Amino acid sequence: MEIMTIGDAFVDAMWTIVLASMPILLIAMCIGLIVGIIQTATSIQEQTLAFIPKMLAVIISLVVFGPWMFRIVGGLAIRLFTDMYKYVG
Repeated sequence: MEIMTIGDAFVDAMWTIVLASMPILLIAMCIGLIVGIIQTATSIQEQTLAFIPKMLAVIISLVVFGPWMFRIVGGLAIRLFTDMYKYVG
């Protein structure tokens, strides 16, 4: 039986956070880039023009990727609670 450290659990949690949040962040970044290019090309500098499309894209991507994200985070929670004896010693 291998004793895992809290550091191993922390690294696993950090990778899970990165993996679960990556689709939402990439979509928001791409929408922001596209809106920024359009604003630069048309010389329209309205603040809400950049905010509303990103907000809608994040909501839609949460609906699409939400079940997958919860499955990933739930898997981490199950692993942490079932392997709790490895962290205690």
